[in-house]
Parts: sequence; C-alpha cells; structure tokens
Amino acid sequence: MGAGRPSDRPVVMAAVAGAHGISGEVRLKLFTASADNLKPHSRFEAGGRTLTLKAVRPGPQGAVARFAEVGDRTAAEALRGTLLTVPRDSLPALPPGEYYWHDLVDLPVVDEAGDGLGHVVGVENYGASDLLEIELAGGRRVLVPLVPDAVTEVADVVRVVRAWVEAA
Repeated sequence: MGAGRPSDRPVVMAAVAGAHGISGEVRLKLFTASADNLKPHSRFEAGGRTLTLKAVRPGPQGAVARFAEVGDRTAAEALRGTLLTVPRDSLPALPPGEYYWHDLVDLPVVDEAGDGLGHVVGVENYGASDLLEIELAGGRRVLVPLVPDAVTEVADVVRVVRAWVEAA
C-alpha cells in the first residue's frame, strides 16, 4: 500500500505557492482548515531540508508564513511548489469516528457486500462536500461524495454504495 502505513507517512500541511513581498515571506496553499493549525508545529520538512516557522497568518487564498531559513524574495521564490510536511504522530489524536484525510489514502474500497472495488487515491473538497477519489480495479478513477448515503463505513476499509460508483 503506497508509502507505508498512515502513521509512518509524513502529513502534508501546506505547499509553498510563491513569495509574498521582498523580505522572504511565502504564500501557502493550505491542506488544513486554518493557518492556526500550522502554529503548533515549529519545524516542517520541505523537500529534504527543515524549515523553522517564525510566524504565520491568514493570507490571500491560504496563509502567509515566515521561516527562519528564508531571508529574501529569491529564497522564497525558490521554494515555490515545495510541500511542507510534519510527522503523523505530531498531529492531535481524534475522537472515535473522525479521521484525517491523509489516513484514508490507500485504504481498500469495498461495496455493501464486501466485494473489492479499488482503493482511495485522494480526498478533495470543491466546496459542497468532501469527495473520495477512488481508483477502481481497472484503473478508472471516480469521485464519490463522502456522505452517509454514499459511504457507509470508514475504518480499515471504506465501504461505499455500489450505485454511487457506477453512476460516477
């Protein structure tokens, strides 16, 4: 399954979208609900190097951050496209029935009868609801809304109503 168990894989919190200003701040595309969720993490792995978070605030279409190792616009621009990750075990534990999107990737997908359909390759949200991107056994990918009518169980497997997959 992919790059290992979810607890072993680093979690992508944001991606550097580009420079902000001339002093080394960067614009971030967030993969978390708010810029505040970055604050508990003082260090991020960023393309083979470690960046130390000095400050973060909400910004246009995400957040604006300052890292100790980035001192000017040129250095900030060089980070464009870099993913900022943290170890999975640095995230807070969730109550039963809740999960991180990251933990869903690579889970097997079955229908109501338990027949294998494929596996989760991603989770997206375009505004209406979360969507599971499922790669079916034949390689075709479908999007299924992560709502109780379509996804009846999320545990060691994701159980979906076959009709939702066939309609996609």
